[in-house]
Amino acid sequence: MPAPLAFLRLDLAPGDLRSADLDLSAFQFDRIRAIDDPLFESGYAQLWAAFGASNEMERRETLALRFSLAPGLLYEMILVRRDGEFVAVRDHTAIRARDGAQAVVHLSHNLVAPAARRTGLAGWLRALPIQTARESLAGRDGPITLIAEMEYDDGRDPVRTIRLRAYEKAGFAKIDPRFVDYHQPDFRAPPEIDATGGPRPVRFQLLIRRVGREGERTITGLEIRMLVQALYDIYGPQFRPQDLAHPLLDVARLPEPEAAVALVPPTQC
Repeated sequence: MPAPLAFLRLDLAPGDLRSADLDLSAFQFDRIRAIDDPLFESGYAQLWAAFGASNEMERRETLALRFSLAPGLLYEMILVRRDGEFVAVRDHTAIRARDGAQAVVHLSHNLVAPAARRTGLAGWLRALPIQTARESLAGRDGPITLIAEMEYDDGRDPVRTIRLRAYEKAGFAKIDPRFVDYHQPDFRAPPEIDATGGPRPVRFQLLIRRVGREGERTITGLEIRMLVQALYDIYGPQFRPQDLAHPLLDVARLPEPEAAVALVPPTQC
């Protein structure tokens, strides 16, 4: 079983420091690390209801595989309840980068019930994955980066706009998409991919928080390549090799290692 969560103020993002005032004693936080955990279905059902219809939530079998890859890859859900009732759930995956010296955490989903929004709880849910990152480093000190894939804001989805604003207020930055054309692999089932002529990677923006380096406003091409490769290494086991071989998923398309790319506000177009 994973160690209990520790609520460390120092892990809160700069814009989430007000979350430290939230009385956490009223909530129960459970870390889910296995598909057969009795609480898995409770957390998964909430995520599927919110994200499944838009193909933004992985299937159960995909998550079962991801759970099984520990400790090299640490996937977990954090389920939050109050008096036995659902309050929030988030899931994320931590992996050690290929250089072995730093950890990257992919922030997948963060869902907070309406009654618990604007209370400071979401700030803690953005910070708790840092503990998973430290665990992936196996006791070593090393840089930690949280990274979230976000859809482009076309103004038609107010929830998307709210989400981007929340990350911006927290202190996350966006890798300037004018210079980094990132694509997520095609999450559709293989038969559907084959029936439509092959994989169709989806364009996303990349939001990051480099823990302890939040004030920096540029990122090198080398670091961008490291982060994207970490994402693809997380995704890799669940995809067929031919689906990951799509040209849009080639890390060589990203800026050259010595390039300097701006970090901009998440709401900036």
